[in-house]
Amino acid sequence: MAFRALRIIETPAGKFERSIKELDLEDLPPGELLVRVNYSSLNYKDALSATGNKGITKKYPHTPGIDAAGVVELSRSPKFAVNEEVIVTGHDLGMNTSGGFAEYIRVPAEWAVKKPLEISFQEAMSFGTAGLTAAYSLYKMELMKQLPSMGPIVVTGSTGGVGSIAVAVLAKAGYEVIAVTGKENAKEYLEHLGAARIEKREFVDDRSNKALLKPKWAGAIDTVGGNTLYTLMKGCMPEGNVVSTGLVGSPQLNATVYPFVLNGINLLGIGTAETPSAMRVMLWQKLLNEWNIKDKLNAIVKETTLEELNSTYIDSIIDGKVMGRIIIKI
Repeated sequence: MAFRALRIIETPAGKFERSIKELDLEDLPPGELLVRVNYSSLNYKDALSATGNKGITKKYPHTPGIDAAGVVELSRSPKFAVNEEVIVTGHDLGMNTSGGFAEYIRVPAEWAVKKPLEISFQEAMSFGTAGLTAAYSLYKMELMKQLPSMGPIVVTGSTGGVGSIAVAVLAKAGYEVIAVTGKENAKEYLEHLGAARIEKREFVDDRSNKALLKPKWAGAIDTVGGNTLYTLMKGCMPEGNVVSTGLVGSPQLNATVYPFVLNGINLLGIGTAETPSAMRVMLWQKLLNEWNIKDKLNAIVKETTLEELNSTYIDSIIDGKVMGRIIIKI
């Protein structure tokens, strides 16, 4: 059976070209579940895959898309029945396994979780990997005894997918949020999501070479990495938690141990790709209950098509021009 997919090919000259192709189900990898995709979403990792980043995707032709929500059409697993609604995020989907920018995916059963009845496919992908990352960040912080009474939390890359949801979730949980952004037009957007303060990138880009800074925040969720992450560590109040979720600025961290041994801060890592299914289910429940921000999704999310994704949004997210989340109606 034929279906449509956004396909990336590598030319003999080493260039990467993308277009919407017609594939056959036989082109999909082996797996226990065949899922008809209703919605997907665009993440920075998808854009890297779609532009030929071999650190993300080793072999081409390839279909990106690390998120997918849809209906099981064929199941060889007792865990899922035909016509069951599922969400697939992370694992190897969209990296080296044909991903969600297609009408069909085929995956191992352990990659899927049942879609909560309280949300639509559209809402599931409005959260997607970005939502799970933001929720997992706050969950880990609170495991380490982070409390709203300790002081403000900084969110870097606050207009991106993870950042936008992190701002809204933190505000919902009662935290004072300092949103850091390089976008001049983001003030109204971030205030709507719940940010109490908005600062420019320089606020968390210390170049003094000091081992520690005067504490200004009680914790942080960082999507940038590099010197931004180190600044967040140096300026964090004692016993606070700094979460590293991304590296859009730099994967390098040139740091001293002083924030740890003198201020007792915790540096927490979030990698949702291999998060166990039980943890994913728990995080979805948090997003639908005490951290419910469904009333903010209309502001965060823009819906598009495969065609417009290909022509516009993949390049835009690479250039840092996307605000919020882009979801794709497949």
